[in-house]
Amino acid sequence: MVVKVGTRVLTGPDGRLDLHRIGAISEQLCRLADSGRQVVMVSSGAVGAGVGKLKLPRRPAGLAQLQAVAAIGQTDLIQAYEQSLSRRGRHAAQVLLTASDLRRRSGYLHVRNALIQIHAFGAIPIINENDSVSVGELMTTFGDNDRLAASVAGLLSRALLVILSDVEGLYDGPPDLPQSKRISLVRELNADIFALARDRVSLSSKGGMASKLHAAETATSHGHATIIAPGRDDTVLDRIFAGQDVGTLFLPNSRCIKGRRRWIGSSAHIEGTLLLDDGAVEALARRGRSLLAIGIRAVSGEFGRGAVVSLCDSQGKEIARGLTNYPSTDVDKIRGLSSDKIAAALGHCPYEVVVHRDNLVVTGN
Repeated sequence: MVVKVGTRVLTGPDGRLDLHRIGAISEQLCRLADSGRQVVMVSSGAVGAGVGKLKLPRRPAGLAQLQAVAAIGQTDLIQAYEQSLSRRGRHAAQVLLTASDLRRRSGYLHVRNALIQIHAFGAIPIINENDSVSVGELMTTFGDNDRLAASVAGLLSRALLVILSDVEGLYDGPPDLPQSKRISLVRELNADIFALARDRVSLSSKGGMASKLHAAETATSHGHATIIAPGRDDTVLDRIFAGQDVGTLFLPNSRCIKGRRRWIGSSAHIEGTLLLDDGAVEALARRGRSLLAIGIRAVSGEFGRGAVVSLCDSQGKEIARGLTNYPSTDVDKIRGLSSDKIAAALGHCPYEVVVHRDNLVVTGN
């Protein structure tokens, strides 16, 4: 089980950490761990805690200031979790990640193995973006911890992702209007569902309903059910596992992405782009075929064999990602050629396809 909690839930009106809230969440996490489940916590709040601790009037705008505030606040954040968990016989394991940790296949596997071992030791990992090092996260990187939580859930073979929010769930209108109703179940994340997201500007946090829906989209594509639930409910996790109607449940896709293809589709670093003709787009997106050289119109970027590349249609919209069998220099020489002409162009033909369907993930609609 992967639980994500944001700054708005973890801090009070004064910007300081809400220790009661952290205690209530920690108590429920321990109960879930005691039931034998592997529990992972993705927690925002370092910058918010630092702002409150330093008594700043607002979240700083300067990069160096944000780095310093995150470093100062992170100590309070992890200490609060450790104190709450230790009272119940468990320990907090601090795990600070950057996007590059999951983009490399080796790093992806190392993080997963570390989470498994932390669970074996009976501790609960508290994961956060490493704001003091990963400067992109502060101005964006993962974008926010909602998407980080979805990426962490993608590390695990079977997981439920729970995103704790300052609202009850997804509503069919503005949540603050009395006529708006909470949506209990979403079977498919489509354009109509995304249109319901109405975000507001906050001085302390970056996420909003739109980012939570994108996180749910990623998690459900990996086969993980996702729930957006009220984070200020002291028994929210207990109620979820009691089978109560809490928040909004997003059902996983019937055909989910697994194994290496999961990493390709969600976490891997994109090193180049291949522009495809309409026939290649149809073959990949509709018929589940491999990418042949004849369907490639243009090559962008410099990459080696085995790199993850973005496969785009004639308008430049990504429709898939995959591991290329050829470096960019060779792809440029064989683009537009049929497979039987590759040997003449390169002097050899180690592969008949540029991207094999087993190493390809369709990402566009």
